Amino acid sequence: MAKIKITQIKSVIDRSERQKRTVQALGLSKMNQSVEVEATPQIIGMVRKVNHLVAIETI
Repeated sequence: MAKIKITQIKSVIDRSERQKRTVQALGLSKMNQSVEVEATPQIIGMVRKVNHLVAIETI
């Protein structure tokens, strides 16, 4: 599997609880924080749901 780098670029303040929990499940808790994860279908689906809050780079 390929790895991707996910960076939180926008705040979760004033977002739905579902979006807050999705960002937290991706391993992000602060602005500009990055995590490297495997690009599984589950991760890709979570990223699509919060794509307006995160930036994605392939590694």
